[in-house]
Amino acid sequence: MIRRRMAVALGALAAAATLAVAVPGSAYAAEGVLVINGAAYESPSGCYAVDWFPSSVSNYTDAIAEVHSGPDCSGPVEWLVYPGETYQTDTAQSVFIL
Repeated sequence: MIRRRMAVALGALAAAATLAVAVPGSAYAAEGVLVINGAAYESPSGCYAVDWFPSSVSNYTDAIAEVHSGPDCSGPVEWLVYPGETYQTDTAQSVFIL
């Protein structure tokens, strides 16, 4: 009986700890505007396609934008665009905002 109560208590504690760590990061979006080839994305979050070349990525957010060489934010990171910077590229296919 005591072992069962202890197992239930430890399980509940582990579940609570996992939830506390997982929830805060899941609703995050960058504050500001990400501009890709003239298209502005307010409060961006996630992956965005780069539609033509040459391309321009301007980061007016509070987060770092990763420029990827592959589609759907796959492939190596070609460049990191920090807040306030603009990056010109002939090869990138997608941008992920952290």
